[in-house]
Amino acid sequence: MRHLGARVGGLLLPGDVVCLAGDLGAGKTTLAQGIAVGLGVEGPVTSPTFTIIHEYRGRIPFYHVDAYRLERPEELEDLGLEEYIFGDGVTVIEWADRVTSLLPDNYLEVSIQPLQGEGRLVTVKAVGTGPEKLVEELEKECEY
Repeated sequence: MRHLGARVGGLLLPGDVVCLAGDLGAGKTTLAQGIAVGLGVEGPVTSPTFTIIHEYRGRIPFYHVDAYRLERPEELEDLGLEEYIFGDGVTVIEWADRVTSLLPDNYLEVSIQPLQGEGRLVTVKAVGTGPEKLVEELEKECEY
């Protein structure tokens, strides 16, 4: 997951939003850590489950959001989610299905499903028109 995340991170541009879906333990945080590597973030990247948002510096600012503990989407809105989503960085949102009313029109949706053993089925989908090129680039990079 980390290797795939690094490939994704290497293709992301300022303003891109990546929404991660999957059950507990599916690999969302590990994928986000890889994205951080691809964005040039140095040092540890930890889950923002309790703080909701972590900010990191890299070649592009990286904003890691975890909506798992939110009781309602407005809590994330109160924390200034729009400033991150429409800012100069890349925003990755774990448990984005809990805040769909706050998501932009264009984003990359990554769904992770554990398979038997240690494998994962990863599905990448462009929502809106913006991320379509990103999906095409990922398909070229990740043919395996």
